[in-house]
Amino acid sequence: MKEGSKPVTPTLGLGVLHLFGKVVEGFDAEAMAEVVEKWDGSSGVDVNPNGAQIDTQIITVEILGHKADLGFMILDADFRRLREIQTELTACGLQWASSYVSLTEISEYAAGVPEEMRQARLYPQLPPEDKPAWCFYPMSKRRGSTHNWFRLPYEKRKELMYEHGASGRKFSGRVLQVVTGSTGIDDYEWGVTLFCQTPDDLKEVVYTLRYDEGSALYGDFGSFWTGVVTPPREIARKHG
Repeated sequence: MKEGSKPVTPTLGLGVLHLFGKVVEGFDAEAMAEVVEKWDGSSGVDVNPNGAQIDTQIITVEILGHKADLGFMILDADFRRLREIQTELTACGLQWASSYVSLTEISEYAAGVPEEMRQARLYPQLPPEDKPAWCFYPMSKRRGSTHNWFRLPYEKRKELMYEHGASGRKFSGRVLQVVTGSTGIDDYEWGVTLFCQTPDDLKEVVYTLRYDEGSALYGDFGSFWTGVVTPPREIARKHG
C-alpha cells in the first residue's frame, strides 16, 4: 500500500472480494501460498464498534469444472488492502476468470436481530469447521413487468423474507450461508456464499429455497461456482 494512502472502509461490516482464477503456464503455487499465509490473520483496520480486533480472512477453494481452478474469498475492512491482496495474487501468475465485490451487511428485514447474530453477519469468522463443500453465486430481485420486487409493500417483502429465512433454518448445522450486499458495487444485488458439510447439502438447500415465493417469483440468479475449501499449502503441493 502506498505510503500516506488512507484506508477506505465501510461504516459497518467488511468488504468481501471473491476471485476465481485459472492455473496457466508460469503459475507459482508456492508464491500463492505465501501470499495467502502473509495476509490471512493479519491485523487489519479496526472498524468493529465493539472494539474487537478485525483480521484479514482468506478462504482458498479448489473449483470444480472448467470455469476456474482456484477461488479466493477475501474479507477485510479496507478496500485498499483487498486490492493489494488481489495484486499480489495476480503476480503469482493466475489468469482471472471472474470476480465479485460485495459488503457484509444487516438486511433491512433483520434490523431487530440479537446483537450476537448481528455481529456474526457483519463480522463473520470463516471458514467454519467441518463444512468443506463450498459454493458462490450472485442474485438479484426481479424487476419484471409482472413481478417487480421493488413495487411490493414493505410488509409483503418482509413476510416473504421471513418465509425464506424459515426455510433456510431447516439446514441449521449443515449449512452456513453468508449473504453479502452488492447493490451499486457489482452486477447483481447480493452475493451468496454457502459452506456445507456435503455436496448434497449445496444442492438441497438451493433447491428447497427456490420454492419460496420470494425466490420463485422474484429471484434472478447468476453463475454458480462450486468447489472444496482447501488449505493453500495443500493446493501448492498439487500444483508445485
